[in-house]
Amino acid sequence: MIEVIDAERCTSCDICVNVCPTNVFDKTEGIPVIARQGDCQTCFLCELYCPEDALYVSPYAEEPRPTDVVALRQTAALGSYRRAVGWTDETRDLRGIDRSYLLFGH
Repeated sequence: MIEVIDAERCTSCDICVNVCPTNVFDKTEGIPVIARQGDCQTCFLCELYCPEDALYVSPYAEEPRPTDVVALRQTAALGSYRRAVGWTDETRDLRGIDRSYLLFGH
């Protein structure tokens, strides 16, 4: 479930608003607003497409959880999904790896 838009990192590009398949965000004059958090399907598209790593989608889809944005910054959790799937320059080499093999051994 989408938990955080980091106001310090967000550049108001509205990519998250445009890629969200369930219309969770509202566009504003500034940073987008998580307007319908309960509609989040935990698809990670907003986090994946955010060029500034300003979003955090919790892998726990059942209900919102308290989230500390400062702790997310310190632990590099912001943008962690993009890195995990090889969508950053630093993790580009992971793009060709079969994740099912890494996860399940086959």
